[in-house]
Amino acid sequence: MDYFTNAEQFKTICGYDIDGKWYPRVTKILDIKSKPALYRFYGAAASYGAARAMTENSAKEGTLIHEITEKIMIGEKPEIPEEIRPAITAFIEFFENNNIHVDKEFVERRIFHPDHRYAGTIDTLALIDGKFGVLDIKTSQAIYRDYNLQTSAYIEALMAEFPTLETRWILRIDQTKDCLKCGGNLRPKGGQDKIRKGKKGPLCTDEHEWTPLTGRIELQEFPYWKNDFQAFLGAKQLWEWENEYWLKKVGYLE
Repeated sequence: MDYFTNAEQFKTICGYDIDGKWYPRVTKILDIKSKPALYRFYGAAASYGAARAMTENSAKEGTLIHEITEKIMIGEKPEIPEEIRPAITAFIEFFENNNIHVDKEFVERRIFHPDHRYAGTIDTLALIDGKFGVLDIKTSQAIYRDYNLQTSAYIEALMAEFPTLETRWILRIDQTKDCLKCGGNLRPKGGQDKIRKGKKGPLCTDEHEWTPLTGRIELQEFPYWKNDFQAFLGAKQLWEWENEYWLKKVGYLE
């Protein structure tokens, strides 16, 4: 839960000014939804401060992967930091071996919905195997259903300008080590080595035998978005209820 000291701070943190009007951000709206996995992470951490530091470091790494992959998709050749090289190397191989087309005009594009009154920034629009849609990049350890709420809001906001939009994809980019003995994997992100059980059985009782850090790429398509958008509107209504005081202060609600 965020706490605000004044209306301008609320506006800056929670939304964008577009064409003289203020709109709340999609991702900020979706903060209202419960996130059990995140709560478990904070509960298992040594302290709130330690968990917060790991979350911020992880976010910085994710932002870096976003920036590098988006540059590669539009034909640039950016310098690749060593700490994310396995992930980027895997992405380059994936991108070169799949029918994906991205125009720089559609990368990190600010969008808004004038009727439902929200805004956001898409990673990109893409043409993949002849289908035109929203492509959202994630650096999480899995593809979560919550992402469908975010991307459905993007599609709805873009339909007036791009009526040929067909679908949406989540592209997950990650890097892990695998244990050759137990099949578990180690994910070094945010300054923490997180070990998860693999398919071979329980985790090793002695020392793991790790492979080198390897990039992981996963692309999933989610073509049916109308029901997800209705769920997004429900989350937006709850977020507006929770933030009614500040939304009235900034003139968004009467």
